[in-house]
Amino acid sequence: MSAEEITRLAYLVPVALFVLGIKRLARVRTARTGNLFLAVGVLLAVIITLVEMGLVDYTWMVLGSVAGGTVGVITVLRASATSMPQVVARFNGFSGAAAALVGLALFWEEVLAPDAGEGAIGLMGAVSALALAISVVVGAATLSGSILAEAKLWGRLGRLTRIPGRGPLIVGASLLTLVTMALSLSLVDVRYAVLAFLLLLLFSLAVGFFAVAPVGGADMPVMISLLNSVSGIAVAASGFAIGNTMLIMGGIIVGAAGLMLTQIMCVAMNRTLLSVFAGGLGEVASGEGDSYENVVGSDPEEAAMVLDAARNVVIVPGYGLAAARAQQPAADLADALAEQGVQVRFAIHPVAGRMPGHMNVVLAEANVPYDRLVEMERINSDFPNVDLVIVVGANDVVNPAANRASGSPIAGMPILDVENARRVMVVKRSLSPGYAGIKNELFERDHCTMLFGDAKQVLEDLVREFRAGLPAA
Repeated sequence: MSAEEITRLAYLVPVALFVLGIKRLARVRTARTGNLFLAVGVLLAVIITLVEMGLVDYTWMVLGSVAGGTVGVITVLRASATSMPQVVARFNGFSGAAAALVGLALFWEEVLAPDAGEGAIGLMGAVSALALAISVVVGAATLSGSILAEAKLWGRLGRLTRIPGRGPLIVGASLLTLVTMALSLSLVDVRYAVLAFLLLLLFSLAVGFFAVAPVGGADMPVMISLLNSVSGIAVAASGFAIGNTMLIMGGIIVGAAGLMLTQIMCVAMNRTLLSVFAGGLGEVASGEGDSYENVVGSDPEEAAMVLDAARNVVIVPGYGLAAARAQQPAADLADALAEQGVQVRFAIHPVAGRMPGHMNVVLAEANVPYDRLVEMERINSDFPNVDLVIVVGANDVVNPAANRASGSPIAGMPILDVENARRVMVVKRSLSPGYAGIKNELFERDHCTMLFGDAKQVLEDLVREFRAGLPAA
């Protein structure tokens, strides 16, 4: 067996780890080992690729690995569970930038060589030249789109949803991208080829910007998973350009997994991918959040008395819980209830938060046992048997308007049917609307009570009052 055949067989090991890792990410209990499989797979893929390339300057490879590893470690160590969506968006951007840089390096080496006398297509072949251009276009668009997505998640450009003439702008930028792509690959004169390639890079960045600009906060989980898929496509294209099998296989796996996750997110929100790009969901309608009647408020002392009589409790976490860093008080409340023999569970909506699995990450930080996390499909039918539901920072994912109001922005969106429980308590700062910009009909239900205030403080007070009301041991 030749060395090339051995190398290609070795590639199957990281690919298998990729597949197993992604599969294990689908379940809360196995997510950590799945993440470990993926990390080991990436490390092996890098090592095998370097061995296959043979004559490389390992000094630059080591320096690059150290620099990249340092940036990754610092980024993750500084990130809280609340900012995890921003970290994911940033890593998507890094993937796109890496693919674009591979294309730029290949263009520099092949097309700008001193003895080059013909265009990229003549030098590299049509397929490799096209793959090079695609890696640059898709990678640059992913980079600019991810930067904008992260800025929106930080709240710095949250109002950037309406750009006058956005439709013609994105169509024009896309057409210019195609034209400059053709010119950069076919021009023989190096000076004009370089100019066309720089314009290609600029127009690609513009396409990514205009594509993400109208996306509102509620649609951001879909956009993050889509950017993840697109970054995989960029990596696969760079693999075709340089003839590296590992990049092709890894990129295709990431692209396919991200695309499937995007579809799952769209179904969970009852949104089409086209409507996500069109924007609209996430803009707050003025005045909608103030038109409430018969809203009943309460305090932690009264709420603790209700908890005393409950034997089946469900906690629904939302982005407000993550923003207030209230995951630990929520876990403490669940522990206090469980110590008294109460069945307590956390109901997880697929798009609660700002990225897929955001609530799982937040609750894992507080060491909430996996067996207390229940997905929406499994728990919805059980709500009629639940004594009390405590909604912490969630809004649209528990809004009954999704089941009835046909003209609502969230009409038809699968929600957690908490209104079917015997009692509901909502921990919220105010009656302000969620990302959909509409009032929550749940707040006006006779069996719903509001606990206004910072989620962390309210839950801490609730735990204290509940424990104070227990009989002495």
